[in-house]
Amino acid sequence: MKKSFSESVIEWIIRIFAGLSIVITIAIVAILITESIPFFREVSIFEFLGTKTWSPNSEPGNFGVLPLLIGTFMIVIISAIFALPLGLGAAVYMSEYATPKVRAWVKPILEILAGIPSVVYGFFALKFITPIIQMIFPGTSVFNAMSAAIAVGIMITPTVASLSEDALKSVPTAIREASYALGTTKFETITKIVIPAGFSGIMSSFILAISRAIGETMIVAVAAGATPVLTFNPLNSIQTMTGYIVNKVQGEVVVGTIEYQTIYAVALLLFVITLFFNYFAKFIAKRYQNKYD
Repeated sequence: MKKSFSESVIEWIIRIFAGLSIVITIAIVAILITESIPFFREVSIFEFLGTKTWSPNSEPGNFGVLPLLIGTFMIVIISAIFALPLGLGAAVYMSEYATPKVRAWVKPILEILAGIPSVVYGFFALKFITPIIQMIFPGTSVFNAMSAAIAVGIMITPTVASLSEDALKSVPTAIREASYALGTTKFETITKIVIPAGFSGIMSSFILAISRAIGETMIVAVAAGATPVLTFNPLNSIQTMTGYIVNKVQGEVVVGTIEYQTIYAVALLLFVITLFFNYFAKFIAKRYQNKYD
């Protein structure tokens, strides 16, 4: 069948946009790699990933990224503990329990949370969450990982809830009815039939939300502090990889120096970690999709 002129134009526009996204991705990777090469000529990958002190502006400089890496994953783990159960619970409620009228009110409210600028969450963590934590745990730093992680958890909850609800709603109604016909309760049907059937979509939502938490910038820059010290205490001030990048970009860093090149080295590591999580999400979705769909 011959295509019309308008269909051909639309097809070429879509191809151009798809190709442009690929070109932009390749350009980002190329810039990160080319700008990171001078850094890794001066600092070995083993020193970068294996040492515990990060002070690139000292003399001599220390380039162990572990404090930034541990700080980043501290934020991610705490925010995931907060957001994943809350988001999945909201998804189960909207998908299985809420009436259409209630769902029409609840879902837009959750989506509003996703639209709030992250810098607002940062000040919310600093002015509201931190004082509450200080009341419970006296001695908590004004800038601390816990308040930033809770704010990040609030921010990624709508992502988990929305994508998990879509996964649960995609489970055929016939499967639920067959379960009820066998005498199971609604709770048993949800926990033993519906959630396992939508497992691939749920896990994808978890991993995508975690990827977003890894790349979050303004919340941690405002609320977590700028102390690149290796610590596992979430009540202390820390610095994440994104927080370090923001801190250095806003500061006076001489272009071409090794301190300037650390920005790209940290960004490249952040890109690799995010890429790994995205591919892991694809693997999970593919691994379990045929089992239930």
